[in-house]
Amino acid sequence: MKRRFDPLILLWIVLAAALTFLVVNPLLRLIITSLEAADTGAWTLANYVSAYGRPRYLQALYNSLMLGGAVTVLCLVFALPIAWAVSRTDMPGKGAIRLLVLGAFITPPYLGAIGWILLAGPNAGWLNRAWMGLTGATEGLFDIYSFAGLTFIIAIYSFPYLFIFTSSALDVVSSEMEDAANILGAGTIRTMARITLPMVLPAIIGGAIVTFLETIALFGSPALIAIPARFNVVTTQLLQFFSPPVRTEVAAAFAIPLLLITVLLFALQRRLISRKGFVAVTGKGGERRLIELGPWRWVMLGYAFLVLSMSVLLPYAALSQAALSRAWGRGWRLDNLTLHNFSYLLFEHATAGRSVLNSFVYAFSAACLAIFLSLAIAYIVARRLLPFAGVLGFLAMAPFVVPGIVLAIAFYAAYAPPPLALYGTGLILILAFTTRFLPIGFANASAAIRGINPEMEEAVRILGGGRLLAVRRVLAPLMKRSMIGAWLLVFIPATRELSTAMFLYGPNTRTMSVMLMDLSEEGNFENLAALGFMLLAATIVIVGVGSRLVGGDFMMRRDRS
Repeated sequence: MKRRFDPLILLWIVLAAALTFLVVNPLLRLIITSLEAADTGAWTLANYVSAYGRPRYLQALYNSLMLGGAVTVLCLVFALPIAWAVSRTDMPGKGAIRLLVLGAFITPPYLGAIGWILLAGPNAGWLNRAWMGLTGATEGLFDIYSFAGLTFIIAIYSFPYLFIFTSSALDVVSSEMEDAANILGAGTIRTMARITLPMVLPAIIGGAIVTFLETIALFGSPALIAIPARFNVVTTQLLQFFSPPVRTEVAAAFAIPLLLITVLLFALQRRLISRKGFVAVTGKGGERRLIELGPWRWVMLGYAFLVLSMSVLLPYAALSQAALSRAWGRGWRLDNLTLHNFSYLLFEHATAGRSVLNSFVYAFSAACLAIFLSLAIAYIVARRLLPFAGVLGFLAMAPFVVPGIVLAIAFYAAYAPPPLALYGTGLILILAFTTRFLPIGFANASAAIRGINPEMEEAVRILGGGRLLAVRRVLAPLMKRSMIGAWLLVFIPATRELSTAMFLYGPNTRTMSVMLMDLSEEGNFENLAALGFMLLAATIVIVGVGSRLVGGDFMMRRDRS
């Protein structure tokens, strides 16, 4: 028995315990907290009564569901025509369109919301001022502080999810069935609606579900728009539960339906897809020919450019003008230009400089921890080193269906009280970010390990090497590029994560995203825009480094037509 015992089994058990600590314990604690009385700790449903016993709280849930549905529909209108035009037609400028979609994808939604506040604020926004100047009207044309305004802002930064899902699927579908439809007399639009898009329906459903769930779990844009507009959504209501006196039990009860909606939607997706036989790639040779649109190709280019101008060009212009101005309302004037906003934030502001450092330190630590843990768990699952390896794989992907704000409340419930008392520390943010983005690392590591034949590891062991030597000398070099890409895909969203950080930060652990929200409350748009540009510049540099190290498609599929 001693000869057969592998000491490394202890390492695998420790890693499994770490995964349980990060995923199972917070979610279990969230459920338990929602059922505990605050004063006695006895089991009760009173928290759910408090959470949903007032019309205002029910209205917040209804508003979130309506917002999610409206944003999803608008994203379909934005994304599907652009994805179809880029993947299947001869529309010019595809490279520029993909680059602009990437720009929208990496832009934090709350930063885009700030740009649109500068553009479409009821009276002071640039678009409204231009309208009043041209027409002599006494009121602006746009009011961004409304349900429609919030829907628009979220949609122009959420449609890249649908674009990526749909265009990636369209890129591998041959043109055979489209050609058959054309031979039978179907036109271009009818063929697209009846043949092309139904073939990639699973991808569209997946993208729509992700868009819906991202919307109802979003915090930054609703906090900037919904609160001044005086209507609540789930995420802003949850923040009120954390205002003194903190009602963690009621917040946990209020968050449970959000988790249930997420799980049910993913279950519905699996059921819908399993009932149909979607086959887009066959064993037969197929060719993907581009559809010639004639003059309409310029119309499609104009539509794509219009949508992406609203996502990237217009808000970036407004933000850059504010960041470089002494007073943003005075416009582009030489005597109004300054770099003082940047120097003030970095060297004079009491907490802004620290928030920049915190963001990158926490994101770096979380990315390293997430990749190490996901690689180890993926190896255990792929090589079946433990009897319950499949369960570990499920747990590693479980945070994917947990909204960030729900995860934050779960971590607060699990690790804020004694004996750990981690609330307000950098460690709780690192652990929360690690858990939040663990599925990204695990999905990449699992795919990379499955592509490596175990025979190479067995050869090392036959020659006298141990399993760790095989991992270090064989697996690690072969997976290096994949893991660098996965690390970047964790690091980038962690630097701008808001929904988790907003509920877990302390006085000395503010991140850039939280600092942006604090500056927005002060109404200092010049400093706010400058800090936002620092975040954008850092993200662009990181994406550039990733493209250089890993390849241009580490975030999005590149055009192959």
